[in-house]
Amino acid sequence: MAICPKCGSSIQDGARFCPNCGAQIGGENANSNDQQQSFNGGYDPQAQQYNQPQYNQPQYNQPQYNQQPYGQPGGISFSQRNIAIAIILSIVTCGIYSIFWIVKMVDEVNEASGEPNATSGGIVFLLSLVTCGIYMFVWLYKAGEKLNNAKMMRGMPTDNDSGIVYLLLAIFGFSIVSYALIQSELNKIAAYHGAPAV
Repeated sequence: MAICPKCGSSIQDGARFCPNCGAQIGGENANSNDQQQSFNGGYDPQAQQYNQPQYNQPQYNQPQYNQQPYGQPGGISFSQRNIAIAIILSIVTCGIYSIFWIVKMVDEVNEASGEPNATSGGIVFLLSLVTCGIYMFVWLYKAGEKLNNAKMMRGMPTDNDSGIVYLLLAIFGFSIVSYALIQSELNKIAAYHGAPAV
């Protein structure tokens, strides 16, 4: 039998704590072992409770995704296009350049509005051919909405009637004016990102 140095109670041999006052019995090794026991789980007489065992769980790093927050514009890959040169080249090439211009413009509108997987420029042109130009009317109307969304994301002033203007101009035979207006909006977005004029 041993005697507790703190309260003088009798303690059984080999005990680490006094059953009366909870004082530690033993040297530094016992103290170290008790702390390890308290940390790893077991009864802590000083706290008068059982400690839950702590396991060393491997820490896994969560994957970091470089996602653009909603409503924030991402970067663009297109530059400003000279509208006058585009119109002149369309006239000089008997409309061949206008095909290239339309295809690129559709893709740039999709990119600016954050919809890179939308109907591509090539598909829009083919569908316009198949439908005798009707699908181009549909796209021109939607282009106004897409450009408004693109400008809204960048804090630029918007025009809710632009899609109707593009559509009406195309119906009355002024499609090239619609293209010029759309290109003007794309140039503003490109200038917002610091893209040079070409």
